[in-house]
Amino acid sequence: MSNSPAEHLPLASDTTTLTPTTVCERSENSLRLLVRKAQRGDEHAWDVLFRRSYPKLLAYASRRLPTSELAKDAAGETMTRAVAGIDRLRFERGGFDAWMYGIARHVVLDTQRTLWREGPGRVPDAADLDSGPSERAIASEESAQIRRAFGRLGRSDQEILELRVVAGLSSEEVAVVLGRLPGAIRMAQKRALSRLRSDLLAQRDGGTSD
Repeated sequence: MSNSPAEHLPLASDTTTLTPTTVCERSENSLRLLVRKAQRGDEHAWDVLFRRSYPKLLAYASRRLPTSELAKDAAGETMTRAVAGIDRLRFERGGFDAWMYGIARHVVLDTQRTLWREGPGRVPDAADLDSGPSERAIASEESAQIRRAFGRLGRSDQEILELRVVAGLSSEEVAVVLGRLPGAIRMAQKRALSRLRSDLLAQRDGGTSD
């Protein structure tokens, strides 16, 4: 029997239309299958989930913590807790990504509390977009004005935009992570983006430049 890749392509008579919704549904189904395999102890499934999740978890932690070492530790601890708790994951509330970022958020908060106990100066007042390799990559695409404007947002606004843009979570998933309603997340995101635009306009008009 041939294993040619062509055998896996849709036939000309296949009338299935690959709309964005269809693609998302297939992707979600594939993710659920991976999770079920991981829950049964499948190491390959865990490897796929790790490679899928780790880079974005690291980017999220890097924006919340003052050093790349702490961010790596937080991302690693998130994966460790996920492995230990995968049996408790249910898809009724947000799914795998929301569950993972919920863990990551608690790990980051735990780390920040430890830093505050050691000395308040170790925790930055705002996310530092220029710390770590992921931030340097983003900085190459974003202007200094955008980075400054983002840094002036409140912590809550920063976290919502990070979860929506960096992590790629939906409003519903962000709501699960933060324990808020999806409608409140959408409104907060709209206000945060409005503040960014206003700040950028002020900078371009010469109002603020820091």
